[in-house]
Amino acid sequence: MSDRHDHATAPIRLRDYAPPAWRVESIELSFELGIDTTEVTARLHLRGDASRPLRLDGEGLELLAIALDEQPLDAGAWRYADGVLEVDGVSDGSVLTTRVRTHPAANTALEGLYLSGSREAGFLLTQCEAEGFRHITFFPDRPDVLTRYTVTLQADRARFPVLLAGGNPDGAGDLPDGRHWARFVDPHPKPCYLFALVAGRLEKIERDYLTGEGRTVKLVIWSEANVIDSCHYAMDALERCMRWDEQAYGRHYDLDVFHVVATHDFNMGAMENKGLNIFNAKYLLADPDTTTDDEYKAVEAVVAHEYFHNWSGNRVTCRDWFQLSLKEGLTVFREQQFSADMNSTALKRIEDVALLRRAQFPEDAGPLAHPVRPAEYREINNFYTATVYEKGSELVRMLAGKLGPEGFRRGMDRYFERNDGRAATIEDFLAALGDANDLDLMPYLAWYGQAGTPRLRARGHFDAGARRYTLTLSQHAQAHADLPEKPPLPIPVKLALFDRDGRMLALRMDGQTVGHEAVVVLDRDEQTFAFDEIERSPVPSLLRGFSAPVILECDYAPADLALLLTHDPDGFNRWEAGQQLAALAFDDCRHGGQIALQAWCNALAQLFADPTLDPALLADLLTPPGEVELAEREQEVDPAQIHALRQQLQKQLAETIGAFALAQRLAALEVAGPLQLDAVAKAQRRLKRRVLELLALIDAPTAQARADAQYRRAQGMTDRLAALSVLVRSDAASAADALADFRRRHADNPLALDKWFAVQAQLPGERALERVRSLESDPAFTLKNPNRARALLGTFASGNPSGFHRADGAGYQLLAERLVALDALNPQIAARLATAFNGWQRLEPVRRDAARRVLSALAEKPELSRNLAEIVAGVLKS
Repeated sequence: MSDRHDHATAPIRLRDYAPPAWRVESIELSFELGIDTTEVTARLHLRGDASRPLRLDGEGLELLAIALDEQPLDAGAWRYADGVLEVDGVSDGSVLTTRVRTHPAANTALEGLYLSGSREAGFLLTQCEAEGFRHITFFPDRPDVLTRYTVTLQADRARFPVLLAGGNPDGAGDLPDGRHWARFVDPHPKPCYLFALVAGRLEKIERDYLTGEGRTVKLVIWSEANVIDSCHYAMDALERCMRWDEQAYGRHYDLDVFHVVATHDFNMGAMENKGLNIFNAKYLLADPDTTTDDEYKAVEAVVAHEYFHNWSGNRVTCRDWFQLSLKEGLTVFREQQFSADMNSTALKRIEDVALLRRAQFPEDAGPLAHPVRPAEYREINNFYTATVYEKGSELVRMLAGKLGPEGFRRGMDRYFERNDGRAATIEDFLAALGDANDLDLMPYLAWYGQAGTPRLRARGHFDAGARRYTLTLSQHAQAHADLPEKPPLPIPVKLALFDRDGRMLALRMDGQTVGHEAVVVLDRDEQTFAFDEIERSPVPSLLRGFSAPVILECDYAPADLALLLTHDPDGFNRWEAGQQLAALAFDDCRHGGQIALQAWCNALAQLFADPTLDPALLADLLTPPGEVELAEREQEVDPAQIHALRQQLQKQLAETIGAFALAQRLAALEVAGPLQLDAVAKAQRRLKRRVLELLALIDAPTAQARADAQYRRAQGMTDRLAALSVLVRSDAASAADALADFRRRHADNPLALDKWFAVQAQLPGERALERVRSLESDPAFTLKNPNRARALLGTFASGNPSGFHRADGAGYQLLAERLVALDALNPQIAARLATAFNGWQRLEPVRRDAARRVLSALAEKPELSRNLAEIVAGVLKS
């Protein structure tokens, strides 16, 4: 038996890529399933170069038998060490057979084959992305080895009545001694990271779906019996996204059955295994009593994301893990398009850009910064990052914007047709889009190879005599070790000009009228663009729709931003102007200024009184940048001071609107009757939460009374959780009773209990630490469940800056201690939680020294997994 070695490994580099010496044309897998032990027999039909050794990956496997071309191999004909099985004497066309034993119940890392839930009631399932298949059997565990799979599952019928694997069903039957079997065949070659099986006691809902090609597909969603009624919304979402993909991209489903399974024990959000998607229950189960409006949207989005992978990831996969964004960034973009079409384009764009700034910009600015396509890695699980997903999506969006809807669809058709059944690269993607449109898109490849967020500087000049407005754009990128000197990037800048009355101007460039919006591409260090027939100095609206993932630096006057905030017809650009103005208002709070602060508050008070404004958009406009985004503007970060100043900023806004107006709007948003889940009702609940939060800042007794009443009569989780959050954060007298009631009400619902832990972990300031410590002793808390660990420790460390970054370093010490304990159970989750330390170098000196001491001590622990060790070493880099 050879276990995984977690010592430091040599980096894997993109420049060293070489095609596999051996491929597996097809594989027959047979599983004798059991909770404590499972035996796996694999027959690999090999094609390759006999002059090169056969090397297969395998970790934590007990090798029971090995044969080549049906002949058992002597011990001298193979070697198994350090996670690699090497076999001599293999010829092109040989068949290698191995039988191994694994231990699902002991697998707390949730990678490979493991047990979800209890021994008595849980079920077996797999997670193979990125390198989990090597924990199941010996195989060349890399995404460019595409294989056809035949899988036979055998198990005790009473304990495992449901047997599932990827592909199409190909028979089932009884075996002696109460056992049974089921076989599945996948006609499409796929990489091993897309392998999946599930076995256990599960219930299902199912529906027939007729594809646009006229094929009938059986859609089946599986879960444990007590939550099967919460799967119907996901089923509806699945149908919606399948139809949308047919219409938007011409992509149809290609198997006879599509299985989806929910589990509470999962490291990721969900997994797109071919024909057998496995979901973290958080992103599949939905019902009004336990699911918020935002979570309903998340379920719809994640269901769509995993389904869209069927083409952008499965039928066309990535050649190597350096190309990870080729499937993830592209599929995030497709998911965002779908969500925008299903809901609101403006609100979706606000949500996406807010996430980018909250999660990816800090990543890009810290020691963990890496390109969308990194040049090297040591542990690939550490590169499932916001940069790969969110920034990767923004790069696709730039390309789609350049090509236009018809050109992008034409390019995507070419990409799918050209690369179907292949393992592709970013270059293949750009080539297909470009060839379909007779364009050279290779200059955009530079975006994939640079870490860091470029800065776009803009300055305008109006020449009244010439009636000309010139806009000079320049780009600046901070040097990184990966690329000390960065060449200019092509940066598309979508823009408009407004007159001082708030009207969009017709744009005339180079003697031609181009409409009210234009896209200019900055592809040099600096360029100037001229607009003619301009009568008065205009206000530029830049990066409309956030046309490129950059940081905009423009000397806007507060009045300019207030004009855009109140007059821009596009919801996203209104929000963007408001965010920039709020940042200036934040600076006023720090320095005692008034101009930007008054401009922001007055503009929003005016919008608050507008009865025609979408309530959901208004809620977002009333929300300034978060503490993480505001910290990115600081040279030295004091999280406690940022929290206090942001509270002061919001209090000033609330006072400008007025307690009476806030209370009046709150009363108007109260809706009698049964809970509604339509867009109008969701928008009202979104605004109701924001208004209640603002009221709590200036009239705590009234707000707490309203929150207490809202909690008690709430018909759904959105209002209940909003009220609970206000009660907890404002330290209301009734908060303890509400928390106790929530704990009793949802004692048997893991997803709802996660919210209970998270809402308390967000308690601002120094009191958060003791609350987190006390919650760790709650019987429902466990480090073994990823969702629970993220809900408490992840929320505290990454979602509560003023609580985590205590000046005495106690927050850092608590997280470090828990990371060591978690690392022994689940290295992937430990590594992801450790990224909360990213950016510690920019803290003010007292906190910075405390963080350095804790991280240095953590780095010296010899027992760390390579997952966690790499992250800790990374964040320690200066």
